Amino acid sequence: MSRLRELYEKQIKKKLMKKFGYKNPHQVPKVEKVVVNVGVGEAVSDPKILEEVSRDLALITGQRPVITRARRSISAFHLRKGMPIGAKVTLRGDRMYEFLDRFFNFAAPRIRDFRGFKTDSFDGRGGYTLGISEHIIFPEVDPSKVKKVFGMDITILTTAKHDDEAKALLKELGLPFRRGG
Repeated sequence: MSRLRELYEKQIKKKLMKKFGYKNPHQVPKVEKVVVNVGVGEAVSDPKILEEVSRDLALITGQRPVITRARRSISAFHLRKGMPIGAKVTLRGDRMYEFLDRFFNFAAPRIRDFRGFKTDSFDGRGGYTLGISEHIIFPEVDPSKVKKVFGMDITILTTAKHDDEAKALLKELGLPFRRGG
C-alpha cells in the first residue's frame, strides 16, 4: 500500500467524516482516478516528437500512455481526422496514489515561482484540473536528455458530490493551494 493511500485510510477519512458529518465511512469522498493529458500540436509536422513525449510521460507516470488522435479535420492547422496529436494516461489504484504523492511532495515545489494551485479549477462535481507548463519538474526526467519540453493537464477525479468536499480531500492529501483563494 502506498504512503498516501495509507494516510488516507488511517487519518484523512476520519477527519473528513468529522468535518462533513458523514454517518457511514463509504460516504467519505476518495480519489477515483487521475488523468494526465499531453497535447502535442507539433506532432502534425514531426511525428517523432510524439515518441519522445510518450517516453517521458511513461517515465513520469509509470504507465504506458495511449496515443490520442484528432477527431476531426482542421485545414488551418494541416490536421486530418485520425492523425496522432497527443498522449494520455489514466491512473488508478496504487499507481495513482504513488503519482499524486510524488507530484504533491517533489514536483510541485520545483515549479518556477510556485505559490500554490488555484482553487477555482473545480468542475462543480468534485473534479479538479490543473495545468503544468514544463514536464521537467518531475525528478524522474533528466533535463539534459530532454529534446522537447512540454506541458500537461492533470485531472484529479474524486467521488465528492460538491467542490468543497473535493477541496477538503485534496488539501488533506497534500495538494498545495494558494492562500486566500
